[in-house]
Amino acid sequence: MGIQSNLKPIMQEKIPVSVMLQAPLKFKCLTDEVGLDNSITDKNLHRPQLALAGYVGLFSWHRVQIFGNTETNYLRTLTLPDRIKALEKITQFRLPCIILTNNNMLDQELIDICINAEIPVLQTEYDTSKAFYLLSEFLDDQFSPQIVMHGSFVDVYGVGILFVGRSGIGKSEIALDLIERGHRLVADDVVMLTKKRETILMGTGTSLVQHFMEIRGLGIIDIRQMFGIRSIRFQKRLEIVVELEDWDDKATYTRTGLDELPLEILGVEISKVKLPIFPGKNITVIAEVIAINYLLRTYGYDASQVFSEKLNERIRQKSGVKKIFEEKRIISYFQGDNE
Repeated sequence: MGIQSNLKPIMQEKIPVSVMLQAPLKFKCLTDEVGLDNSITDKNLHRPQLALAGYVGLFSWHRVQIFGNTETNYLRTLTLPDRIKALEKITQFRLPCIILTNNNMLDQELIDICINAEIPVLQTEYDTSKAFYLLSEFLDDQFSPQIVMHGSFVDVYGVGILFVGRSGIGKSEIALDLIERGHRLVADDVVMLTKKRETILMGTGTSLVQHFMEIRGLGIIDIRQMFGIRSIRFQKRLEIVVELEDWDDKATYTRTGLDELPLEILGVEISKVKLPIFPGKNITVIAEVIAINYLLRTYGYDASQVFSEKLNERIRQKSGVKKIFEEKRIISYFQGDNE
């Protein structure tokens, strides 16, 4: 719970339309730079079909407006004066922008109306369904809650592991050892986590720190330059949080792994491992085992559960017998070993 208490979500309240030009939709701006500083305050998109027909009672004008084949073909069925009237009906509102899909076009008279209303018109070659999906993903990312956590984030066998703990406990050193063993650094010291699709947390570093790492007693090192491009990642899904803590003889630590208590970050449950450390303990190998064990659980094998079931079965078989545990060798006899 101590990890959660320091988390302060950061959320964008608005973004300028110009940010959308970074979305992977190959936008072409038909109104030059007019209205690119308009604010988008909603991640949802809207198709103004009824509004173009004249009904604006439930018009979601504050959302990005998508003009697909339906909207543009409808406008073509009207005379030019009626097209102008239909567009003026919706541009009386402060629309963030209009997006034309399928390389559709508007009459220059309609473009001029948008320019006068300071509403940018963007055109994309993608069809409406794909544009809707890509733009929804982009805006969902822009408006998703984010948090900053201090730790070392490493991709271990494809599993995103975030090492957290007190300052100086050795998070960066563990990450460096894992990198030397062929795993990949995502971020060190400052990790930015973003919630995606309600059930996923994506992590990355900051533009300042990037893949630099501070090793106490040595200083700042550049992981990308030292170990090559294969040693880094720019983003990774967070799947496990490993909380490092000093060994406490009086504390109780899990022995079976059956009582796992997931950590909740931004409403997403993440597997958590509390790992006590002391001099001589090989945390790097344990981290690799944590990753492999997570993969086994993901694919349906839980070693803790299997052992528990075998133990319960043995107890049932020996019920009523005074000596419950009768340990036997795995093999019935030893074969010769002449090496």
